[in-house]
Parts: sequence; C-alpha cells; structure tokens
Amino acid sequence: MLTTACGGASLGTGDGDERDGPVKIGLLVPQSGTYKALGDDMKQGFELYVKQHGGELGGRQVEIVIADEGETADSGKAAAEKLVKQDRVLAVSGVVSSATINGVKDLFESAKVPLVGSNASPTTLSGTKYIWRTSYVNDEPGKALGTYVAEKAAGPVFLVAAGYQAGKDEVEGFKSTFLAAGGKLAGEEVYTPFPGTKNFQPYLAQIQNSGAKAVFCFYAGGAAVDFVKQYRDFGLAGKIPLYGPGFLTEGGVLKAQGGAAEGVLTALNYSTDLDNAANKRFAPAYRSAYGAPATTYAMASWDAALVLDKAIKAAGPTVTPESVNAAIAGVGDVDSPRGTWKFNGAGTPVQPWYLREVRQGANTVTAELGRLGG
Repeated sequence: MLTTACGGASLGTGDGDERDGPVKIGLLVPQSGTYKALGDDMKQGFELYVKQHGGELGGRQVEIVIADEGETADSGKAAAEKLVKQDRVLAVSGVVSSATINGVKDLFESAKVPLVGSNASPTTLSGTKYIWRTSYVNDEPGKALGTYVAEKAAGPVFLVAAGYQAGKDEVEGFKSTFLAAGGKLAGEEVYTPFPGTKNFQPYLAQIQNSGAKAVFCFYAGGAAVDFVKQYRDFGLAGKIPLYGPGFLTEGGVLKAQGGAAEGVLTALNYSTDLDNAANKRFAPAYRSAYGAPATTYAMASWDAALVLDKAIKAAGPTVTPESVNAAIAGVGDVDSPRGTWKFNGAGTPVQPWYLREVRQGANTVTAELGRLGG
C-alpha cells in the first residue's frame, strides 16, 4: 500500500537496520505559494510510478513523506531538514527552486542522503556526490535551440527574459550555440524585472523597433501567460517567430494562453505525444489518473521514482542512504517517456531534446534537436 504522510515515526531505513522492510522516501515539493502547480505535477508523477508498481520501490513497500518546499530558500531548507533529521528518510526527490537546491546542498552532502531532484538544476550547482537531477541543467533548453534558430532566422534575433538566475542561464545557454552557429543578435539582451513585470508592452515595442526577425524569450508560470498573450495582442504573433524553453507553453500555462500560443516554438526534453513504449505507458495513465496532460515536471518525477526503484533493488537486502547513492551511480540507461537517457559524471541526464510547436492548443513535436548533457 502506498502511504502519503506529513510525518510519522522513523522506519529505521536511515540507519540501514531493516532487511526487506518498508522504506521511507521524502518528497520536497511546493504545496503552497507560487510554485504549487509545479509541485502538484511533481508529486503526482512520483506517486503514479509507485502506484503502478504496487506501492513498492526496489521490491519494498514505500511510505512517501511530503514536505512543503514553499516558495523561498528558507522554507525549502527547513522542509529538507525535517525530512533528513526528523523523518530520517532513505532518500529525497523533488525540489522546484534553484534557490532551494543551492540552499540544501550542504545538508545532503554532509548527511550523506541522496537527493534525486526532478526540477531545479542551476548551472552553479557543482561538485556534489549525493545530489542527482532527472531534469536538466538550466541552460540546456536554450542550448538546444541556438543552432536551430541560427539556421532558421532570416536575420537578427531579439533576446528577452525574466531577470533572475534561471533567465540568465537560459539566455547564456542560447547564446553559446546560437552565436557559434553564426547567429546575429538584435542588440543587447533585455532582462525584465522579476516577479514584478506584468505589462510587457514597452519591451514589445523594443522588439518591434529592433528589426528582429525572431525572438528568444524565457518566461514561466504567470509571466509566460502574460508575455505570450501580450505578444499576440501587440501584433507580433505570426510576424516575428517566438522561440523559448518549453516552460513558455508547458502545463497549465498553455491552457491559460489559449489561442495566443498558436505557433510558438519551444525546446524541451519531453512532450506528451512522443512515440515510444515508455510514454505510451506513462502519458495515458497520467491523464487518466489526474485529468490533465503529463508535463515535463511530472515525467522527471516519474523518472526519479524509476531511478530509486532500480537503485534500492541494486543496493541489496540492507539498504542505507549511502548504499542507495552508490547504486544510483550504476543505474545505467533509463527507459524514460522522454526517450532513453543516462546520468553523466555531474549527476544530470544525457538526453534527447525536441522542438515543439503549439498546434490547436497542444505542444506537438516537430523535430529532434539532438542530445545534450554529455
């Protein structure tokens, strides 16, 4: 039986004194605040995998302990400390915010408890032994698009993004491959104040007057909804192609954007229409269980459960956080709904990336952009 809890007595798995007994896994995801929708997707993806496997990981019954990451580094760190020190979990998954994962790095490394993160992965996170990510490094969606846009744009490209670390990572990633492929920029990149920018018209006027033949942007959540709708209302949609990392049209934001998103082109490591055996098992099951299409956030969390499933099984009859962590390093190829991937030496995926276009209200894969992460 799958048990979801907010606390409870230790099962002893943190000390490795249980043989063939249940294991306790922490889920550190937002259950309140700005990022709750992402946290729900991540929680649901992880729980779906466990349910599909009879409430077990590695042949052991699982208790999932949920801790609310909230929306700040401080709230995320407090929740992580509870999971590690009070709940004494075997491993942790989740984490939406880059600020959180940077803030808990020392906790997981010193406690020697594996964190198999399924979203946050800033470019600044390095030198870790106990932190793995089943998502991607923040600059990779931009990197995946750079060469393609350089080849397709019939002139200079305007860069605009939310003014925080993830936005800067994405822009720098895009520039690294775009400029190397001969692409030209329509002036200096523009960073809009985050999270306060609601009116994008001054920036859209800059785009209109720049002579740009395409736009690369980074926005997510409510800002993505505002930007895409205002881009259409300003008269730029259909005239200047709009590109961005997949979060621009992912999950609930696409529904909120409605017809304004038609034709927007994004790069991501997943789409619900991918034609592979793992996705044919995952995507319909997710929609049936939760009444919505699967997202990259749910998929990466499903994969995090898969990784832990393989690692706990490989760790043998007496599992400890350290033995599971060692086993994660040896999981090899992961048969994922995104396509097969594996961890690189930095603990992030070597994986395929896809070009998606919004058609009739859905993200549709139109090309594979190659593999990144090696």
